[in-house]
Amino acid sequence: MGIIAHDLGIDLGTSNTQVYEKKKGIVVSEPTIMVLDADNTRRVKAVGGDAKIMLGRTTEGVMPVRPMNEGVITEFDMTKLLLEFFIHRAIGSSYLIRPRIFVSYPCSISAIERRALWEVTMAAGARQVLLAEKPFVAALGCGLPVYDPTGCMVVDIGGGTTDVAVISLGGIVISSSIRVGGVKMDEAIINFIKREFNIQIGDRTAEEVKLDLGAALPLKDVRRARIRGRDVVTTLPQTSEITSEQIYHALHEPCLAILDVIKRVLERTPPELAADVMHNGIYLTGGGSLLYGLDQMIATELGIPVLLAKEPMQCAADGLGNVIENYDLLESLGRTSFLKTI
Repeated sequence: MGIIAHDLGIDLGTSNTQVYEKKKGIVVSEPTIMVLDADNTRRVKAVGGDAKIMLGRTTEGVMPVRPMNEGVITEFDMTKLLLEFFIHRAIGSSYLIRPRIFVSYPCSISAIERRALWEVTMAAGARQVLLAEKPFVAALGCGLPVYDPTGCMVVDIGGGTTDVAVISLGGIVISSSIRVGGVKMDEAIINFIKREFNIQIGDRTAEEVKLDLGAALPLKDVRRARIRGRDVVTTLPQTSEITSEQIYHALHEPCLAILDVIKRVLERTPPELAADVMHNGIYLTGGGSLLYGLDQMIATELGIPVLLAKEPMQCAADGLGNVIENYDLLESLGRTSFLKTI
């Protein structure tokens, strides 16, 4: 039996959750979804990847649950069960002293929603919870000089939210957030196919279409794929062919929403920091940033270099890991003001 559990960093996202354990790195990376027994909501049948496979294929007595929506906790008890599962998978349960947990959160959430995040993490087994805004830890995770007197702009495109922030001298100078991300892109594809083809598809099919054909810019070589779903009129199974050009039009609106929030932040950025951003470029992190051509679209529209992080999906978790590994040093230097507690 261990005495003190290692510190953990949890990037609790709408679509995916990652857990960083001190001295070990990222030890959990799973979809933020669970499948429960409909008769007993505390009886968990599957969590993470196992639960995602069951989506759309569950029986009547089984209930799939997504406890996070647009970066916000929608099911407190379910989120607690999910966190307990991930914490147990990361470090086990044979410790006398519970772990200290660092959690990232979107810029858009209110003080009440932030408190709910703190409370659910404490209830899941933390001895202390420290919260950090996701763009800041994402910037740390992709190696940006966040403590230098220079401006860095980070655009974190997650499953439920897109967070945009300008960072300098160890803090966020200006930020904004919209509830548009990978999930909204999937919904845009579902709605487009329903409107144009009268075919209803599921979330998993929409995500596969986005990965295969999705683009923020028109492709020179048009790609095609076949989709299968349910005919809206006859309710019978139906198959149709779609092209990358059609999916580009479906995704155009969420891409424009992301571009607009970046413009709004740039308009409010102090001139000296704006000059730094022009020189250093904009850094894209988060799973949504992997949409083909999104970096090129933003760079073309704004006339600013746009760089995609090396491992965009794990930048926030790596940033939390950076804080965990160097927490004592950061605290001694007075550089922990970005961390919040209740």
